[in-house]
Amino acid sequence: MRFRAILFDKDGTLFDFHRTWAGVGESSVVALTPDPAVQDRLAALGGFDRARKTFLPGAPMVAGTLREVAEIWQPHLPEHSVAGIERLLDEIAIEATRNGALVPAVDHFGAFLTGLQAAGYALGIATHDSLESTQVQLDAADVRGLFDFVAGYDSGHGMKPGPGMLHAFAHAVSVAPAEVVMVGDSVGDLQMVGNAGGGLAVGVLSGPAEADDLAPYADYVLPTIGDLPGLLHKLAAQTPN
Repeated sequence: MRFRAILFDKDGTLFDFHRTWAGVGESSVVALTPDPAVQDRLAALGGFDRARKTFLPGAPMVAGTLREVAEIWQPHLPEHSVAGIERLLDEIAIEATRNGALVPAVDHFGAFLTGLQAAGYALGIATHDSLESTQVQLDAADVRGLFDFVAGYDSGHGMKPGPGMLHAFAHAVSVAPAEVVMVGDSVGDLQMVGNAGGGLAVGVLSGPAEADDLAPYADYVLPTIGDLPGLLHKLAAQTPN
């Protein structure tokens, strides 16, 4: 089977997770409460290590949606509603993006993506961030026009590891699910491949997860997306014409 399309997770895959979002994690807990003890509790529940400015593998703030994080935090923030927390988190992420928070996982990010397009691949994004925030981030990185498909948790395709986002992408770019390569930094990203009948699961280590976390669910584990073109070229050379 020749692969014809690549579906990327966003945070931790296209963008280095810790370097991009550690500041947002800190801003989020501080914005929600002035109480240092509650701030620490929120950070711990979200899987954010405030001292090290890193996120734990599988943390709700990594793998979950804004709504899921808001639901976890709201019992500790009686003055806030779930919807209000969700809205504030989205606003903080968008503002951070506009202030230059994004750190792409590879240098020459736009050239990397256009190189994949030139090789014949349709490109998409499946993220648990909101669609609006994702579009703002892609605009800030000047790469929005390079993607044929973008889905957030609020786009109506369900959430990972469910099959909906991959199926919607395959339909949007007119390929079979088995022709889609999924690239992500979390177990949920990779599990979606099997659930959707996708063609290839590629894990990357630019997020919180370690190789041992991803290996049971991945066909390949790479340091970053920068190693993806070489892998795809090798696989294409092995595919009979």
